[in-house]
Amino acid sequence: MRIFLVNRTSGTLNGLCRYYMGTILFLLLNNVLFAQNPLIQDQFTADPTARVFDDTVYIYPSHDIMCTEDKGKPGWFCMEDYHVFSSKNLTAWKDHGVILTQKDVSWTDPQAYSMWAPDCIEKEGLYYFYFPTKSKESGAFKIGVAVGKSPVGPFISEKNPIENVDGIDPNVFMDTDGQAYLYWSGKNIYLAKLKPNLKELASEPVVIANLPEEGHMEGPFMFERNGNYYLTYPHVEDKTERLEYAMGDNPMGPFQVTGVLMDESATGCWTNHHSIVAFKKQWYLFYHHNDLSPDFDKNRSIRADSLTFNPDGSIQKVVPTLRGIGISAAADKIEIDRYTKKSKHALVRFNDPQEPFKGWNIALEQEDWVHYNSVQFDEKYSKIILYARAEKASVLSITDAVLKSTIAEIQIAPGDGWERYEIAIAPVNTGRYDLVFSLKKGKIAIDWVQFK
Repeated sequence: MRIFLVNRTSGTLNGLCRYYMGTILFLLLNNVLFAQNPLIQDQFTADPTARVFDDTVYIYPSHDIMCTEDKGKPGWFCMEDYHVFSSKNLTAWKDHGVILTQKDVSWTDPQAYSMWAPDCIEKEGLYYFYFPTKSKESGAFKIGVAVGKSPVGPFISEKNPIENVDGIDPNVFMDTDGQAYLYWSGKNIYLAKLKPNLKELASEPVVIANLPEEGHMEGPFMFERNGNYYLTYPHVEDKTERLEYAMGDNPMGPFQVTGVLMDESATGCWTNHHSIVAFKKQWYLFYHHNDLSPDFDKNRSIRADSLTFNPDGSIQKVVPTLRGIGISAAADKIEIDRYTKKSKHALVRFNDPQEPFKGWNIALEQEDWVHYNSVQFDEKYSKIILYARAEKASVLSITDAVLKSTIAEIQIAPGDGWERYEIAIAPVNTGRYDLVFSLKKGKIAIDWVQFK
């Protein structure tokens, strides 16, 4: 076993800026975010609809902001615009910026701040973005359509909402025969066929039968797999929303309530809203939680976890994780507080409780450990960088959980606060590793790690 000593550099802003100047500039210019769960950590996002266009995953969420006395209703949901995010690897997400605001919609109530859960589909090279908001004419929720030539816009809103549709949470499903269906909610879950222009109904709305009659129900999302049609939706069976699903052999039903695909939030977040998509032969559930706002569940953050089917087509229940999805590159910052597993007493906490977008760290004391899986080493890296706060002289062991091999054991000198530690290690062979960080001695908090 080799023990490597630390080359510690100051954690001051100037030191960090000099070292990361090129990387930070690249990320800012390209709006690239490296994250696990929640996927987006620099703003509040909710109600994610994930779509795959041209081998890229695009997420169309709603955008929570804080209400004020002159903006929305304090203590309630407040949303005035939409962003879109994309990724080719499920780990690095690019923010393409605002694609539509309530100011762009001529028929909306400008005081409503009610740009709630959206959807987007593609047909013949055009992208149709569906969104709900309150009408300035009636005060009721209507569903609008905006059209663009790219999945990231710009989107131009139609002058009027879809006729004969009152409600929220639009979801559009395009069947293999080219027929499109619109699903939405408003006390019940409704369904209608769409005309080929995707802007008008081709049939009268109907209430979907055989769904739960008690408890709030909203947010429908339809998908098909192996001839089975899955109608999924949030439903309040007890106190908060859980995700349920019903199955049928036709997009118009009838549907049979089949099971629960995600239980109620253990921390009491009242809403959940989701989508389900296949990408590179794996299915994923996108949903939301209030990670970045634990004391106020009207500011949510989108998440994703893998989803698996049983041989009979039923869905295995998804257990939320912090690790989420995607393979982390060893050369990127790895937020190990978004762990796969951890010891009982390892503590995750905000870097700054007053500024949650600054993220979290994980605090370890002697014999604590944290496990972070699926890290890809594309080169033989010979250094590890930690941004950490060592309260005592510490010894940290880094091992691979699969091979049970030691990657490095390092000694870390105590510091005065958060500092950047650059540590020489024996070159690590290329490959994919499940990393375990075990504290053999001392007391330390770690914000992120990176290999170079």
